[in-house]
Amino acid sequence: MQIAVEKKDDVVVARIPVADLDAANSGEFKHDIAPILESGDKVVIDLSAVRFVDSSGLGAMLSCLRQMTAKGGDLKLSGMSKQVRATFELVRMHRIFDIFDTSEAAIAAFKS
Repeated sequence: MQIAVEKKDDVVVARIPVADLDAANSGEFKHDIAPILESGDKVVIDLSAVRFVDSSGLGAMLSCLRQMTAKGGDLKLSGMSKQVRATFELVRMHRIFDIFDTSEAAIAAFKS
């Protein structure tokens, strides 16, 4: 999985390039996102290309949050489609994650 990485000031923005984050690729996602999460204390995961997330994808996101929290960092999510946002809300994960409409809004939230 080719995760696009962009650094804006001290925030790392990781854009997920797949339409589905599910059991078929969540292991690959966790493997590929791990070094990105290690590279900074402030990370935004941009989900604007993702249209579907299943329980494996949700578990992978929780794993990312745990990894960042364990090292004293912070993780924010951005660019969710309505369907992906509905999935997060269904399992109440919107209460755990900081979710923003755009990467720019997520980056700004780190500064405030």
